[in-house]
Amino acid sequence: MTSCGPTVGRLLHECEDLLAAAGVDSPRLSAQVLAAHALGLERHALLLARSRPLEPAEAARVRALVRRRAGGEPVAYITGVREFYGLEFAVGPAVLVPRPETEHLLEQAEALFARDAPLVFADLGTGSGCLAVALAHRFARARGLALDASAPALAVARANARRHGVAARLQLLRADFGRPFAAPGSLDLVLANPPYVSQDEYQDTSREVRDFEPRTALVPEAPGRADGLECYRALAPRAAEALRPGGALLAEIGCGQGAAVRAVVLGTGAFAEVRVLPDLAGLDRVVAARRV
Repeated sequence: MTSCGPTVGRLLHECEDLLAAAGVDSPRLSAQVLAAHALGLERHALLLARSRPLEPAEAARVRALVRRRAGGEPVAYITGVREFYGLEFAVGPAVLVPRPETEHLLEQAEALFARDAPLVFADLGTGSGCLAVALAHRFARARGLALDASAPALAVARANARRHGVAARLQLLRADFGRPFAAPGSLDLVLANPPYVSQDEYQDTSREVRDFEPRTALVPEAPGRADGLECYRALAPRAAEALRPGGALLAEIGCGQGAAVRAVVLGTGAFAEVRVLPDLAGLDRVVAARRV
């Protein structure tokens, strides 16, 4: 007779203790998400089944995923998905895990444009495609370009565009957004979430970020020590060229970069109303500008 494994509740407690000892953020939530994924259950169903005994093979699947998390691997890479702006996105080591802070760009876009507007936009540094896909999903008449220098990242973005039914309205391009990427005056909106972590800041990031997420999506490529502003210096004049008069630039920034990025955008001489907007923690998060 096959021996029974632990109950769901006992295994969750074991996994939570392991993750807490490893210094993982939110060990209880991580244990629940990974156990639900390994067992093919919704999280609420998992919690309702706390008294159910598990087969040894089931417990082994859960423990294997939890060991990966204890080693620092992000939950989203283990499960292969991450929710962003109400949609589920496929993610993997080729792309950054979408952050809640990045949703502020979409909130600003919804504040600036009517939902039925025939919006033409570009997403610079698209990664998983979370911004471009979510924007096209919210704005049913929107069409856009999604640019990234990484071919593997574009493959992930393309899969997400198909997943959410917007592939026909998005053109994904492998391109450097420091060069012209659209016809002059052709865009209503430019979204940008470029690499903005300086090399010095990168050394202080968590192992979860440093050991697993793609460095090139975080730190700008630079001949010397990157100060984190390189991509803004490159993209601001290109965005100015591509936007029509009255068009908007919305760029995510690091929490201490507001004044510096605002100066870069103003320095093009092409933008007015350059504002630095905070996130929910009150930290600099978005630079919003209007094309003159």
